[in-house]
Amino acid sequence: MADNEDKKLYTFDEVKNHNKAGGCWLVIHNKVFDVTKFLDEHPGGEEVLLEQAGGDASESFEDVGHSSDARELMNEYCIGELREVSF
Repeated sequence: MADNEDKKLYTFDEVKNHNKAGGCWLVIHNKVFDVTKFLDEHPGGEEVLLEQAGGDASESFEDVGHSSDARELMNEYCIGELREVSF
């Protein structure tokens, strides 16, 4: 998602509903990614992404130590940001 585009805001409940191969979303550092089309291409295998599907994958993403190329590739799958919910 380009910086100059309007960013769609999603609630965590919306993200949680996309937790399988047919619709695989995850959150990394408050950005929402639809990685459904990337499942077959992920070097670590699709199961790694599916384990995180519908949730916050920030810690897992950082623990692996992804390359700068991987971080750049992420931008292609960014669909918006996580909306802050106040109670």
